[in-house]
Amino acid sequence: MKVTIITATYNSADNIFTAMKSIATQSYLNIEWVVIDGGSSDKTLDIIKGNYSRELKIISEKDQGIYDALNKGIKLASGDIIGFVHSDDFLASPEIISEMVQTFRDRKVDGVYGDLEYVSKSDTSKRIRFWKSEQFFSKLLRKGWMPAHPTLFLRSEVYQKHGHFNLKYRIAADYDFILRVFSDSSLSFKYIPEVLTKMRVGGASNRSLKNIKLKSMEDLRALKTNKITNPYSVLLQKNLSKISQFF
Repeated sequence: MKVTIITATYNSADNIFTAMKSIATQSYLNIEWVVIDGGSSDKTLDIIKGNYSRELKIISEKDQGIYDALNKGIKLASGDIIGFVHSDDFLASPEIISEMVQTFRDRKVDGVYGDLEYVSKSDTSKRIRFWKSEQFFSKLLRKGWMPAHPTLFLRSEVYQKHGHFNLKYRIAADYDFILRVFSDSSLSFKYIPEVLTKMRVGGASNRSLKNIKLKSMEDLRALKTNKITNPYSVLLQKNLSKISQFF
């Protein structure tokens, strides 16, 4: 079973080595790494090409943002399973992909996800926030629930069925996509109760009050587009659920 891991980069020299190392040291060997670079002017591509010796595809060209880059990666992917490791993120241990693939041995499983740990940008051993997930059931979507997208791996057929990220969203295309996919009652998802991915703090949707407001507006639009009942209540529950992740 082949796994494609997609990483979008743009002047990511400060952090890409950690992301790359977490992929390169996976005990599971049948991994294709697809790097979609937005035209970096720093040493990002040199670091990757000089240090990564496993199967690799790289494209470096201007794009319309991270979701456009991820869509390009999905189109290039040749794996049976597709997941993401963003340039600021890294897999939590060398056994993560092996455990995930073992779960996919059950042909009834269409998607696998786990817990996400937010860590300090300067000290990745320091936990800032912890996103503990749970086993999915349909009513959770109406409670503002979503899996941590950086931990989500899907069969390639799911993308063939549901398409890619909608570029009309600037910072909530992942939520729109998750609502689309997890609303499909024909699909089955499995939760692995452990930290699969660690993320440095400072994601695109968390950097300013302006972005937080935009994220909420886009989340609401995604809820309405995907016909989730009581969207305002769902959005409130979604935002409130983040508070417990800091304690």
